[in-house]
Amino acid sequence: MPVFRLTDEILFPPPALAEPDGLLAVGGDLQEERLLLAYSLGIFPWYNEGDPILWWSPEPRLVLIPEEFHISRSLERVLKSGSFNVTFDTSFEQVIHACAAMRGPGREDTWITREMLEAYCALHKAGYAHSVETWRDGELSGGLYGIALGGNFFGESMFSAVSNASKVALARLVALLRHWDFSVIDCQVKTNHLVSLGAREISRAEFQALLHKGMAGESHRGSWQGALATGDG
Repeated sequence: MPVFRLTDEILFPPPALAEPDGLLAVGGDLQEERLLLAYSLGIFPWYNEGDPILWWSPEPRLVLIPEEFHISRSLERVLKSGSFNVTFDTSFEQVIHACAAMRGPGREDTWITREMLEAYCALHKAGYAHSVETWRDGELSGGLYGIALGGNFFGESMFSAVSNASKVALARLVALLRHWDFSVIDCQVKTNHLVSLGAREISRAEFQALLHKGMAGESHRGSWQGALATGDG
């Protein structure tokens, strides 16, 4: 199938028309309206600095159902120890910059480009993008960020400067999303780390059904700073 080239018009081809590797379209921009439409359809941008914007809808899709999150005994001990303090939406820019600063094996670039940083910081200010921060001794030690639409959370990236810091952030996020009856956390593509925490791959049709269900859920747009890290907020 051909890869679709986007125009100034805010629309996307059906996700089912994506290439076998998940690539659906190229071009467009990262303005708020386009990004929100993309996520609502199960599409996300992913590209390197200097490349055109690439839009993806992979199959299979890695998801984490909040009720299926797996807490190992070691993680449970860490959570009970209180060694980390967890907050929501207090340091979004710090978290996304820390995620962008991470480098994978053999990589010198990051997919979180300057354009992406600006776009997601704008989504945060508009109340759609959220961060979870873990702190130790007053220092940011880990965290994650993503987009919330209805009862869906679209995870984008996480980082750890201290062992278990990102796992603690995810555990507290899951607790909050369970409290709010979220349907799914979209993890996009498979990683062994996320699979070990309970994530699993599903078909595009299954993902679209979960997405549709979640979009009908209650919106929690705005700052999550008042939410309790224990999930009781």
